Amino acid sequence: MAVPVEEAIAALSTFSLEDEQPEVQGPAVMVSAERAATESPIEYSDVAAYRLSLSEDTKALNQLNTLIQEGKEMASILYSYRSCVKALPQLPESMKHSQADLYLETYQVLDLEMSRLREIQRWQSSASAKLAADMQRFSRPERRINGPTVTHLWSMLKLLDVLVQLDHLKNAKASIPNDFSWYKRTFTQVSAQWQDTDTMREELDDLQIFLSTRWAILLNLHVEMFRVNNVEDILQVLIVFIVESLELDFALLFPERHILLRVLPVLVVLATTSEKDTEALYKRVKLIRLINIFKNDPVIPAFPDLYLSPAAILKELSVYFQKFSSQTRLLTLPAPHELPPREALEYQRQYLIVNHIGSLRAEHDDFTIRFASSMNQLLLLRSNDGADTEWCREVKGNMYDMVVEGFQLLSRWTARIWEQCAWKFSRPWKDAAESQETSGSYSDYEKVVRFNYSAEERKALVELVSYIKSVGLMLQRCDTLVADALWETIHAEVQDFVQNTLATMLRTTFRKKKDLSRILSDMRTLSADWMANTKPENELQSSQHGGDDSRSNFFYPRAVAPTASQVHCLQFLIYEVVSGGNLRRPGGLFGNNGSEIHVNDLKQLETFFYKLSFFLHILDYTATIGTLTDLGFLWFREFYLESSRVIQFPIECSLPWMLIDHILDSQNSGLLESVLLPFDIYNDSAQQALVVLKQRFLYDEIEAEVDHGFDIFVSRLSETIFTYYKSWAASELLDPSFLFALDNAERCSIQPVRFTALFKMTKVQLLGRTINLRSLIAQRMNKLFRENLEFLFDRFESQDLCAIVELEKLIDVLKHAHELLSQELSIDSFSLMLNEMQENISLVSFSSRLATQIWSEMQSDFLPNFILCNTTQRFVRSSKVPPTQKPSVPSAKPSFYCGTQDLNAAHQSFARLHSGFFGIPHVFAVVKLLGSRSLPWLIRALLDHISDKITTLEPMISGLQEALPKSIGLLSFDGGVTGCMRLIREQLNWGTKAELKSEVLRGIKEIGSVIYLMGLLDTVLREVDTKRFMQTAPWLGLIPGADGQIVNAQDGDSPLINLFKSASSAIVSNPSCPNPSAFYTMSKQAEAADLLYKANMNGGSVLEYTLAFTSAALDKYCSKWSAPPKTGFIDITTSKDFYRIYGGLQIGYLEEITNPQSAHHDVLGDSIAWGGCTIVYLLGQELHFELFDFSYQVLNVAEVEALSASHAHRSAQFVQGWEALLEAMKKARRLNNHVFSMLKARCPLEDKTACAIKQSGAPLHRVRFDNTVSAFETLPQKGTVS
Repeated sequence: MAVPVEEAIAALSTFSLEDEQPEVQGPAVMVSAERAATESPIEYSDVAAYRLSLSEDTKALNQLNTLIQEGKEMASILYSYRSCVKALPQLPESMKHSQADLYLETYQVLDLEMSRLREIQRWQSSASAKLAADMQRFSRPERRINGPTVTHLWSMLKLLDVLVQLDHLKNAKASIPNDFSWYKRTFTQVSAQWQDTDTMREELDDLQIFLSTRWAILLNLHVEMFRVNNVEDILQVLIVFIVESLELDFALLFPERHILLRVLPVLVVLATTSEKDTEALYKRVKLIRLINIFKNDPVIPAFPDLYLSPAAILKELSVYFQKFSSQTRLLTLPAPHELPPREALEYQRQYLIVNHIGSLRAEHDDFTIRFASSMNQLLLLRSNDGADTEWCREVKGNMYDMVVEGFQLLSRWTARIWEQCAWKFSRPWKDAAESQETSGSYSDYEKVVRFNYSAEERKALVELVSYIKSVGLMLQRCDTLVADALWETIHAEVQDFVQNTLATMLRTTFRKKKDLSRILSDMRTLSADWMANTKPENELQSSQHGGDDSRSNFFYPRAVAPTASQVHCLQFLIYEVVSGGNLRRPGGLFGNNGSEIHVNDLKQLETFFYKLSFFLHILDYTATIGTLTDLGFLWFREFYLESSRVIQFPIECSLPWMLIDHILDSQNSGLLESVLLPFDIYNDSAQQALVVLKQRFLYDEIEAEVDHGFDIFVSRLSETIFTYYKSWAASELLDPSFLFALDNAERCSIQPVRFTALFKMTKVQLLGRTINLRSLIAQRMNKLFRENLEFLFDRFESQDLCAIVELEKLIDVLKHAHELLSQELSIDSFSLMLNEMQENISLVSFSSRLATQIWSEMQSDFLPNFILCNTTQRFVRSSKVPPTQKPSVPSAKPSFYCGTQDLNAAHQSFARLHSGFFGIPHVFAVVKLLGSRSLPWLIRALLDHISDKITTLEPMISGLQEALPKSIGLLSFDGGVTGCMRLIREQLNWGTKAELKSEVLRGIKEIGSVIYLMGLLDTVLREVDTKRFMQTAPWLGLIPGADGQIVNAQDGDSPLINLFKSASSAIVSNPSCPNPSAFYTMSKQAEAADLLYKANMNGGSVLEYTLAFTSAALDKYCSKWSAPPKTGFIDITTSKDFYRIYGGLQIGYLEEITNPQSAHHDVLGDSIAWGGCTIVYLLGQELHFELFDFSYQVLNVAEVEALSASHAHRSAQFVQGWEALLEAMKKARRLNNHVFSMLKARCPLEDKTACAIKQSGAPLHRVRFDNTVSAFETLPQKGTVS
């Protein structure tokens, strides 16, 4: 069944087509081929229907408007003209024979450009003649035609402005005469073979005179204007109109105001060609009024990078107009470059936006609040069908007032930017002290733009640009909402005036003035909206008989606005009422002293007259917004390109990019959201290049700069975002106690910056393209995170193993920054990026870049050069070992560390605490960074290192065994310590094998370092496993048992499985369950997860496995290092087992470290004890070692002698000189006992009740035990690791 249309429409109305993208760009640029409503799209052809005898005026008006459009195109050609001569090739000497061909081709190229200049010459001559004829038509004393209308006056002024701008451009463009001289030269060469070139030569001469004569267009206009009769009347009317309009100002938008300012000095010069004309002018307009206008605006914008100065124009034209040279008061006005310092400073305060930004900010904030309130009222009105009529009119009238105020604000703000630019162009940067180079090395454009704006001025300009674009966007977004309100308000204003105000005037002031009454009646006829197209009879009778009925007519509001022709005619009729059609009448338009109109009526006419002027801007809503928010002029620099003789300036000289660059450099969180608004300047300039100037090459240059600039912008913005989030993460990860102890902790805090608006920008409009800024930032973030990880790994690879803690902290900061940024952007997971940068992506790869580097550091630096301090449980670098050569530590921006310099210093202070040793914190870092995937690979590599070292030591120990005497008895107590040491030195001479001692000691030391490191690793892993157990045990129903084993808390399934099963059953039992199989699958997945987590509960002990692995490696050499005695009894004198070798090495090592000149302990440390005792223990020689170790025997002798000396009350003279050695032996015995106790606890070889000797006296040899098979299966086997 078909859905009714009403229901379908209602359903569609519930859909929202708006996205979450914030409005941080200006109004979109729309190319429109339609003419604006302010110019009458039907060329005032409907004026004849009103029967006001304005046919000639309308015809002339349309003719002037056509000339204006043509003149603007001519001005665009001139402004965008670039020299062709620079592109002409220069022939080498070898091709001089082709000179004629080059001249011909050059002529053909230049002739196309010169034809445009000839067209401009012909057009200006025609336009000057038509403008002069038009003025003469209205200056005749016997004038029999109506006019000129106000619209006609504006057209005259606009055409005159076009002529002035053309003249100014012609004067400023030096490339045009240069190209013409080349053109004339080539013409002379080429035309030698031509016939009948006289006409062409005359045209060339005329064009040369036109191009070389300054102000040739104005001089030609002057000749045309005064060819037949004087036009001083119309000139004075134009000047009065300009002065009054400028003094009132409120009815003008900035383009109109600038037009009036540009043509006023020219009109003054033209109107004062004689003393009589000068005197007549100053009667109508006081000279002081003109001087004030010229002084208030010493510079006037003409083109984007060109300005006009009224004072300069007056002085320059006085040379060509001799009668004007007597106007000394006007000629003494200083030009911008002639201003005294004090006046220049006052003008600078006036022109610079930074001096007014406070008031501009207040205007913006106040307007946006009130506009939003008016919009809310209007929306409320639209949703209320039965609203009161008066309230409706009030709300819509308020909305109209807000739009008018918005247009006026936009006009003033944009005018400020135009005028500041003009002022900057007139006052180049001259302070060379700010640069190391001289100012002469900079181009003119750099002096007026790049170095002419301070940081504060750039900030103020950015703010004002953002105000203009944001208010323009706000007005544009609501155009469809306010359209009816605006049209109804305009309709009500016009109808109230013509039906009520004019009716009152007809009954009072104009009752006996038939001519004026007729004009007022005409006004009512052409614009009154009578209900049912009939005028109320009572009003007609009242107006005829002078009734006193003052009641206002009631009319229904209608969204029907007057046309441009109606406004045009109404303004003309008001002008006729006030002036009576007399151009020579003294005073201004509404300031006639001899007027017979009452002051109040005159005021009402004046108010409505200027309202009419603004009606057209309101009706042309979109075009007006586009004009008032167009800031494309900030990019153009055609004049300075020519004067600097360069093809194009670098992007650093571009004002739009300077604003973007300032925002990115300032790190101002308030400006950062406006960073896209300066790109609207590029949109505006591209629109001007294509639509106004109609030059493709300009658009190409803009596009090239935008492409380059946007790439830089995305890169720098991404770096700014990355730095902020890194700083934020580093700040949050700082220890609170550390911050509390700091005196300046606020330096480590981060001020919040709002990037949310930029992260939501998925449709950035730029030169007609839609760019997903969010996606570009995300791509750049992925790249920056990878580059940061790459830098951290490079930095770690250039340092020793102690830097692993710093690496962990920096990766933690980076990971936390990733977590914070992931809340805003969709970027790659951190684990993926980390594995990618560690080259650990493959499923069959157990090693990683970091694991490989750690093992490489352990093998080449840590194990050989670090020594163990058993007391502190730390490895420290030996002071006697020269540092290994490493690549220099790479440097990077602060953002690749912790974001800012202060945060970097704070985190570096923590890193330095762990940079001098390797201990538990470093092992925690290794475990965390390698994870369960690469850590087994490292453990396996360390175990293989133990096996390799044992294999390497075997021949060395065999050599030492050969060097032992055949018989070494127990030390005698008779000789005391001295005798014992002498005997030991005689017996343990080692002979030719003495050089093997240091190699064996270093090998045993490395084995001990690995075993101790495995102990630290075991401690850390147990802590990690305990933490994981505490997190998962409640879900798996596990508790620790009495014997330390993990047992189930209850029979049956775990709480995790029960939870999912009960939830699935409850949901599936519901008949409305959409997909029961999905919930059954979830229950099965819970059972799989339960099995997976329980399987990982018992991880085993790394240390115990290491000892088992070492024991297995020693099995191959057990027969050599632990040979059973041939007699079956303990071999006391002839044993060469490992414990005997190690005992001899130990006492020699202890004797060396007690020597003040020796530094052997600084090379070996406590690792030697861990390595030697572990091998002794695993070989089952612990009791033998404790019984027959040489140092232990010496200690026994020393203890016996000390005891006997104490009984005899004698001083222990016998131990003098051996105190240090005895103390070292005691320390070594304590350390050995500690190692043996740890080994017995973690790797028991026999039952605790067993003895080393049987009751019969026979020795109990080494107890063997089987290695745990599962332990080997938990690690990758050697040779299978990729």
